[in-house]
This record gives sequence, C-alpha cells and structure tokens, in this order.
Amino acid sequence: MIGLSVAIGRFVEALFWAIFRVAGSLAVAAVGGVLILLLSYVAIRWLLKRQ
Repeated sequence: MIGLSVAIGRFVEALFWAIFRVAGSLAVAAVGGVLILLLSYVAIRWLLKRQ
C-alpha cells in the first residue's frame, strides 16, 4: 500500500513539473513574440521617418 502511495505521489509530482515546464516555455514564447513585434514596430517607424 505504501508503494502505491509513493508511486501516485511521484506521478503527481512529475505531472506538476511537466505542466510548469510547458507553461514556462509558452510564457517565454509569448514574451519573445511581443518583443519581436515591438522591435519591428520601432524599426518600421524609424525607417519611415528617415524618408
């Protein structure tokens, strides 16, 4: 019975860390996308102002 409890606990812990890993990578991708959009907006404004 104790072995089953430990196995369930380890499964829940692994699931918890997997969810956090996916959420972290999605957050990094979202922040990176926003930064790319912001930099491209600034570059386009700078190029249009130069003309």
